Amino acid sequence: MAGGASRRFDLGPCFPRRDDDNGLGKIDTDQWRIGLDRASGMVHLAARCEIDLGVVMLRKAICLFLLIFLNPTAALAQERSRGSVGVVLLHGKGGQPGGNILGLTKSLEAEGVNVIVPVMAWSGSRGQPFNYDKTYEVALREIDGAMAKLRARGAKKIIIAGQSLGANAALAYVAHKPSGIAGVIMLAPGQAPERMRFPGVQNAQAKARDMIAAGQGLQRADFPDINVGQSFMVSGTYAGWYSYYNPEGRANMPDNAARLRGVPLLYVVGRSDPIYKLGREYVFEKAKRHPKSRYVEIDADHLDTPDKARSTVLDWLKTL
Repeated sequence: MAGGASRRFDLGPCFPRRDDDNGLGKIDTDQWRIGLDRASGMVHLAARCEIDLGVVMLRKAICLFLLIFLNPTAALAQERSRGSVGVVLLHGKGGQPGGNILGLTKSLEAEGVNVIVPVMAWSGSRGQPFNYDKTYEVALREIDGAMAKLRARGAKKIIIAGQSLGANAALAYVAHKPSGIAGVIMLAPGQAPERMRFPGVQNAQAKARDMIAAGQGLQRADFPDINVGQSFMVSGTYAGWYSYYNPEGRANMPDNAARLRGVPLLYVVGRSDPIYKLGREYVFEKAKRHPKSRYVEIDADHLDTPDKARSTVLDWLKTL
């Protein structure tokens, strides 16, 4: 090109133009298809339009032609669907977003799923929560914010998922606020206050009930806690701790399952998980039947179920 000046793109011979308010030529989109009809293939298009056929520009022109001209519907559909599925993934008791669910998180993201992994009120270290300052009901409100973030990213289908106490929370949330939820995923569900038979826990439950009834629910104390067979003490308020251990409260999974309506449920349990012996009748069968609900048993324990269930989760999401 003489004088080192770059040639401008002039698509006028192929695509009719009209002037905008600045007097600059724009392709008349109303005549777009007519313009395409006039172009009889790439050779014809290149011959009639002044296009810099340098290597870089040629590659761009071919890619653009293949992506848009030859199959515009598929290209646009793919762009719209990117990130249209969102998952709120909840960690277990005493866990963190980078813990047992990290592998599943990465697998979901690799498949184009939008994932939010909030730090929940029961977060902690080595399976032990930092405290029970917030009630379970207040803690579940964190999911509202996570859903709002997914919608802001363009998610159209939102699934609430979790492992252990996070699975309990996923069910509890959707059972009481099902609107706008496309599915629930429970991986190695945990926390069964209605089944607690440990004397220390039962005594603490009775004490907490008395303190709450006396208007002293916000007083602090140390409470017994159990996770994957380990017992320890955790500080918190009477109201906070009891909300997780109330046999008739929000953490009661059979009650929550019975409230579930119109939302498919994926329930995954490892054969080496203590809750496995309770079978599908404990929670899954209490939910109203949905054609897309699935009960799946895998070779896993309580902690590695999220990792070993990755293909199960991905396959199930494709059915929604």
